[in-house]
Amino acid sequence: MRASRLVTLLLLLQDRGRMTARQLADELEVSVRTVYRDVEALGAAGIPLYGAAGHEGGYRLVDGYRTRLTGLTADEAQAAFLAALPGTAAELGLGEALATAQLKLRAALPTELREHAGRIQERFLLDAPGWYGDADRVPDLAAVAAAVWARRAVVLRYRRWRAPEEIERRVEPYGLVLKAGRWYLVAGGPSGIRTYRVDQILAVRPMEEEFVIPDGFDLAGYWTGYLTDFRARLHTSEALVRLTPEGARRLGVTPTGGGWTEVRIPIESIDHAHREFLRLGADVEVLAPAELRNRIAQTARTLSTRYEG
Repeated sequence: MRASRLVTLLLLLQDRGRMTARQLADELEVSVRTVYRDVEALGAAGIPLYGAAGHEGGYRLVDGYRTRLTGLTADEAQAAFLAALPGTAAELGLGEALATAQLKLRAALPTELREHAGRIQERFLLDAPGWYGDADRVPDLAAVAAAVWARRAVVLRYRRWRAPEEIERRVEPYGLVLKAGRWYLVAGGPSGIRTYRVDQILAVRPMEEEFVIPDGFDLAGYWTGYLTDFRARLHTSEALVRLTPEGARRLGVTPTGGGWTEVRIPIESIDHAHREFLRLGADVEVLAPAELRNRIAQTARTLSTRYEG
């Protein structure tokens, strides 16, 4: 356990340049006293690091010192190669950089871990987009990504679902999110932080103006909140239905025995629920709301008439 922590401490200093004992303790989830002992152990092992007191103090490695990645475990090496998505990197204009980085990482690994990493690429492939529908065309993704990286404002010409359908807006791009094969831009603007589908961006005009992300903004935290709010707005009503064991299985509902199961299901709208429940055929009976039950009954009568004879 301690050996792993020493490697992590060393890599933190290598990555961030200078850190105080308190910062290291927080990252490693140990006491400051433990950090002091670990730093002494690294020094005794010949690692060229030094500490300074005062406001600008902290621990840092001697300039130019780099450690090889011999501290990686087999699982960590596998995860590093599994997480690398060639298609995603290519869309961002980083395909060549990813290939080079993987080559350098592979060269730095011991022989056994290099073989583990190679097997990951031979046996696992992540294809994020769904089956139905072509992948989104995102010709402006590289320009948006460059603005995110450089922290420079852009003017977007954007297509949205409500009128006016085309708008032009100056935004400050905070980050990009890839969700189910679709890219989303999270950006600050005149109405606060908004989310934009990158495939609906019609044009990007970069600006020289730099911006500062608001204190406390966290991309992962924002996205989690955005999804929670989206689901809350999506399912604004519910339906009372009876399901056969097969219908329960297809909807991910736990059956209450070997017969029919009665359950309440969140629904987005009558139209959407009408389409979704029809896909279950005879494995579902809608009990409420009455409007939905009547819509499905009318569709069933129409289909019965159409297919008689």
